[in-house]
Amino acid sequence: MIRAPLFDEPAIRHGFFTREGGVSDGIFASMNCSLGSGDDIAKVNENRCIAMAALDARPEQLVTCHQVHGAEVVTVEHPWAHDERPRADAMMTKTKGIVLGILTADCAPVLFADAKAGIVAAAHAGWRGAVTGVIEATIAAMVEAGASRARIAAVVGPCIGKNSYEVGPEFPAPFLAQSPDNAAFFRAAPRESHYLFDLAGYARTRLVAAGVTRIGATGGDTAGEPARFFSYRRMCLTGEKQFGHLLSAICLAP
Repeated sequence: MIRAPLFDEPAIRHGFFTREGGVSDGIFASMNCSLGSGDDIAKVNENRCIAMAALDARPEQLVTCHQVHGAEVVTVEHPWAHDERPRADAMMTKTKGIVLGILTADCAPVLFADAKAGIVAAAHAGWRGAVTGVIEATIAAMVEAGASRARIAAVVGPCIGKNSYEVGPEFPAPFLAQSPDNAAFFRAAPRESHYLFDLAGYARTRLVAAGVTRIGATGGDTAGEPARFFSYRRMCLTGEKQFGHLLSAICLAP
């Protein structure tokens, strides 16, 4: 897993897991952590156990949402069953031992922590969620619970890279409507009237605009590094039949 120096606090445990080190095989080839991917459920559960062991947590402490590319944030006070998970794209908790997990396959996972306030959060920031405000909503939920924008550390995890994310001519419109400055996240693609979009850069800018100054990024291009990451975009381009999901997780140490 990838670790971020910003979360190097005794009270915080976290990890951005790659596709390496799991037990799935065949088309999934390793650390797929998505129970809804069509992979062997027993192997996915074993992968989740491996991830939780790396965080010194039990499998039942992991919570994930039914991610819908929106901006809804839920407060987590106790774990829930997988079939009872809420439709949301961000979670926040003050409860020690609960592991907040985000599943991605090109979208940006963003993990947050205010160690002094004892608050952690996690957000799924695809382009729709990011432009809709999932990052700002997550920070607002943390502040309402007692966090300080000045203390919050936020890290953008591995996502599709700016050299891999080709988009169509209509794609920039909602970003430019939000701010003309967002043109900086687009550049011309080889195909006429297409663009390359910098999702990670845009996410970092949303963090800055929300008043967060302690910001990090792991780097990594999910579409461009097949040995390390799962990618929905790569599956579409190469004709692969299935794709797995990467897990990014954070918790307060019990």
